[in-house]
Amino acid sequence: MTARQFGVKLSARGATFRLWAPAAKRVDLLLNHPHPMERSDDGWFTADIAGAGAGTRYKFRIDDEIDVPDPASDFQPDDVNGPSEVIDHARYQWQASDWRGRPWHETVLIETHVGTFTREGSYRAMIDRLDHLVETGITALELLPLADFAGQRNWGYDGVLWYAPDSAYGRPDDLKALIDAAHRRGLMMLLDVVYNHFGPEGNYLGRYAPTFFTEAHTPWGSTIDYRVRQVRDFAIENALHWLRDYRFDGLRFDAANHIVAAPGDVPVLHELSEAVGKLAEKTGRHIHLVLENGDNVASLLDPAEGPPNGKYRAQWNDDYHHAWHVLLTGEAQGYYGDYPAPLTALVRSLSSGFVYQGETSTFWGNRPRGEASGHLAPAAFVNFLQNHDQIGNRALGDRLETLAGSKPIEAALAVTLLAPMPPMLFMGEEWGSKAPFPFFCDFHGDLAEAVRRGRRSEYGWAYARYGSEVPDPLEPATFQSAVLDWQSISSAAGQARLTLVQRLLKTRQREIVPRLADANFDQARAEDNGLLTARWVMGDGMALHLLANLSSTEISRAVKPGRQQERGSPIWGGEPGDRLPPWSVFWRLEG
Repeated sequence: MTARQFGVKLSARGATFRLWAPAAKRVDLLLNHPHPMERSDDGWFTADIAGAGAGTRYKFRIDDEIDVPDPASDFQPDDVNGPSEVIDHARYQWQASDWRGRPWHETVLIETHVGTFTREGSYRAMIDRLDHLVETGITALELLPLADFAGQRNWGYDGVLWYAPDSAYGRPDDLKALIDAAHRRGLMMLLDVVYNHFGPEGNYLGRYAPTFFTEAHTPWGSTIDYRVRQVRDFAIENALHWLRDYRFDGLRFDAANHIVAAPGDVPVLHELSEAVGKLAEKTGRHIHLVLENGDNVASLLDPAEGPPNGKYRAQWNDDYHHAWHVLLTGEAQGYYGDYPAPLTALVRSLSSGFVYQGETSTFWGNRPRGEASGHLAPAAFVNFLQNHDQIGNRALGDRLETLAGSKPIEAALAVTLLAPMPPMLFMGEEWGSKAPFPFFCDFHGDLAEAVRRGRRSEYGWAYARYGSEVPDPLEPATFQSAVLDWQSISSAAGQARLTLVQRLLKTRQREIVPRLADANFDQARAEDNGLLTARWVMGDGMALHLLANLSSTEISRAVKPGRQQERGSPIWGGEPGDRLPPWSVFWRLEG
């Protein structure tokens, strides 16, 4: 990658403003008065302005017809339709200047939404909760997307100005202060980025750069055409922007199966990983790239590759979540219908990563889904019981805590938090929060009504059953209901759950993490009565064993001749007897 092309370039004498607008005949830079920009043959418009610098606000006027913000704006103080503001990233004085990150095998993630993580809903307010995360045993804080979106309330997946952290949460320096504070506490910071579509309001690229898009569509908007060199550079430069200018330790790529390029072309994901690898090598930092990819493409993953060189550390393992959800709730609608035997699916995931490794998926259009994944290290799979999608895409936004009993959930946590795969919690899950996380946004007019109609169409059964109880995504009260209920952490149930999670993560840090490098899958099996066993070979040659009763009834095990106890040293649950209580979990290490 060459130097950044998009956005404003600062110099000692002023600033150079650039816009790629191949379909425009004329572009004027709007400051105090219009400044005609010079056009080159490749569609770039430039203007050098002496004296311009940090704080300068500007827009672009296209063909005397429409005024637009910079698509690579560093900040939008007045939302997506307002002027862009020049930010000098070199001005920020980093306190954790020697931070180089942490290796991937130490990862314990928590996924958060800035606007609902605290009552204030700001970057700065999150700082006050970082000590809680460290005390819990979290090592990596992941933020839902920050790219500037229309309005004041949004999950973040409707971002249209990819380089600008949304002003609803604070200014760029506030975000840097959060990241700096996290690093001083030993916390990694990851960011969710969306390179498969633009949001429905505030994206003007189609007017002056129509080749940004193809005629095809994703479920959320026009398909981005990564065959175009400038389009590809726009995404790659954006990834480097978050990692370099904000010092995020990694990125999670939303719906990577909708990030496409021409057949036979070098995939943009491969090129992006290589570019990030060069940054990591140059700076000596640990940088982690993680995918969400419904296609289960195992060949994209390599958790040991360092620095990145075309591959990705890990993938969110939806299969693992779906198996547990069906097991714990009995729900079978939608994609859960692909997991009719959840315990069998869980065995597949614990023994080789993905559940779907080429088998035909009904929900995915009766087509084969996935690739063989058992050869990969367990570190390639981020496992979780809840996340923003699996809660928020429910009609009521209700959490697992309201759908299943506490004992089954605690058993699922005991498996998830001690298995060799990197675990992830959703904010508040560590104390069993019941605060919903419904879908919310802040659109107006026809777009707002279109969102309402879409939700009613998708969740018609829920509206028929619950009526007005289904939250209106446009109402401020829906957003307010999602604000995390920190007060519930002090309840007896909250304290008990938090203590359990802390103990599990301390055990993980002491017994599992030192052995994770070079760990491998081995085997797992389940019986019809709910008895589950699994085994992994750890990097130091030890074998990690799991024994669990994942049922609501006691299981009696046949006594084997000469067996006095399980081989190895228990690290969780003590010595299992011949009668396993319902929802009991036992871990041990054998050397």
